[in-house]
Amino acid sequence: MRMVSKKSVLLLGLGIVALSAVVVATATAGTKTHKSSVQVCVLLPDTKSSVRWVQFDAPDFKAAFKAAGVTASINNALNDPLKQKAQAQACLAAGAKVVIETALDNGSAASIEKLFTSHGGKAIDYDRQVTGGSASVYVTFDGKAVGEAQAKGVISAMKAKGTYKSSSTIAELWGGQTDQNAFWFKSGNDAIFNPLFSSHKLKKGPQKFVPDWDANNAATIFNQMLVQTNNKIQGVLAANDNIAGAVVADLKAKHLKPIPLSGQDASVQGVQYILAGWQSGTVYKYVPNETKAAAAAAVALLKGKTPVSNGFRKNGSKKEPTDALPVVWITKKNYTRLFTDHFLKKSDVCVGAFKKYCK
Repeated sequence: MRMVSKKSVLLLGLGIVALSAVVVATATAGTKTHKSSVQVCVLLPDTKSSVRWVQFDAPDFKAAFKAAGVTASINNALNDPLKQKAQAQACLAAGAKVVIETALDNGSAASIEKLFTSHGGKAIDYDRQVTGGSASVYVTFDGKAVGEAQAKGVISAMKAKGTYKSSSTIAELWGGQTDQNAFWFKSGNDAIFNPLFSSHKLKKGPQKFVPDWDANNAATIFNQMLVQTNNKIQGVLAANDNIAGAVVADLKAKHLKPIPLSGQDASVQGVQYILAGWQSGTVYKYVPNETKAAAAAAVALLKGKTPVSNGFRKNGSKKEPTDALPVVWITKKNYTRLFTDHFLKKSDVCVGAFKKYCK
């Protein structure tokens, strides 16, 4: 591994104060010698909306770019749009030509992409689409499929529990409104639930977006939903495991029994709650596939080539090339796949009070 020059370190240092984490992966590609610089800038959003950004995305990107012989600066904005903008500026100062961005809010994300493209660079929407942005490709998991899997999972659990009735109320906690993915997931939720609400096979209950995907916000909102319905909620659509965990905490605080509950991200806590019967399932998105696809797209753009895509997503008045990846619904029946895929460690999940539930 080649050391980064003092010049590059100084350039990166212009934005280091604003960075939460910077990892520069360097490797030699072929016999050609390059001056030390950053070729790709990865901008991850936070550490609270999901554990994936720290546990999977950051190290997977580092490995992918090292294998490709590309230098990359990998950053986490800690949910601060101004910090993310500073990280992008530091990357540009260090010579980055491609930015892979997971947006915090649409306005700042679009300005970051235009900052790169106006300087002759390229941008990639990663996991969250930037409306009005200037990205060359959107690399993500199929958002509608995520929402459909969640809704179907709740319905399946209600049927197994015997609570799939016209009088049964469904509460929905969608993701953060500044994240376009929250609306994509919601479209899948709506595709399954709305026909059932219209035909009175299920009862539409309270519905709210959860600001920043934050668990504390979710706990407050769901507690209000319980008060509003006099605790009579028979199923909950939670947009991810973080939000689902807040629902479980509220139910336990009120000494209420588990109810059908969805999730997303296949987190350690999410799987533990599935095993213990508090959560019905979680959407499994194999993050290494997403980072690999985004890294490949970045390398293609560096070489002046067109990245791989398998369709398009509407982005304002344009159609954005999109590489949408498949997802899997995880329950008690197939959770061990997470271990065989090396996505989670059994030793992390099957501990303490949860050990007795593991196979």
